Amino acid sequence: MLTPVVDQRWLKEHRREVVLADVRWYSDGRSGREAYEAGHLPGAIFIDLDTQLAGDASAHAGRHPLPEPERFARSMAESGIADGDTVVAYDDAGGVMAARLVWMLRASGHDAALLDGGVSSYEGELERGRVVRDPATFTARPWPIERLASVEEASDRDNLVFDARDRSRYRGEANPLDPRSGHIPGARSLPCRENLTAGGTLMAGDQLRQRFLDAGIEDAGDVIVYCGSGVTACHDLLAIEHVGLGRGRLFVGSWSQYANDPARPAATGDEPG
Repeated sequence: MLTPVVDQRWLKEHRREVVLADVRWYSDGRSGREAYEAGHLPGAIFIDLDTQLAGDASAHAGRHPLPEPERFARSMAESGIADGDTVVAYDDAGGVMAARLVWMLRASGHDAALLDGGVSSYEGELERGRVVRDPATFTARPWPIERLASVEEASDRDNLVFDARDRSRYRGEANPLDPRSGHIPGARSLPCRENLTAGGTLMAGDQLRQRFLDAGIEDAGDVIVYCGSGVTACHDLLAIEHVGLGRGRLFVGSWSQYANDPARPAATGDEPG
């Protein structure tokens, strides 16, 4: 299987062999599609996180639950992504949004990777408007239970659980997205955006690997990662796999599911609690 992250040089050498997907999304209400249409990598299609990479939001399931496999397959097929295609996805946020598509494809057995640096590191001329591919055949596959964690498992202090949100949200500072602030008691802070350099590319491999080792990750088979709604946590999971520490599990409902249950305790501050 393709490595979880590829760089611009790799893309240039393999451009004709991949489907490029633009997965820009903003929590402040801006339109990812409008940003895509204003300028995207040549040939890239647009994938909408809310409608194509998530099911119906609810207090029970969270803001971005996984769509049913049939719904995801239909969406990919309509976008022109076929069973045998290799997908390279990007955004303008260091890959923390596009990671959701890459994780979903890889978890269901498809070749996919993040484009390091995304649109911000692309040196060529951007293309405007929309790209439409012919419909394809994409087979529905069940989401693998070995790649997923439940709210009970994420709450179990015997598990190694990490929170991929920014540290301010982990500490319990103002959080307009969810009914409560804080983090799951016992979870450690591992902000996905701290996997990146100031220029928006991944840290060097040896530094990134040491970051995870310092966090206590030696074998990701023991790791569960969550975030606000199961999107940016995928960046941590892909980065951990990229540096050779294995494949962890995603708590998809994440804090948006956990915080909606008032019976579950919340921790605040810098410590796991």
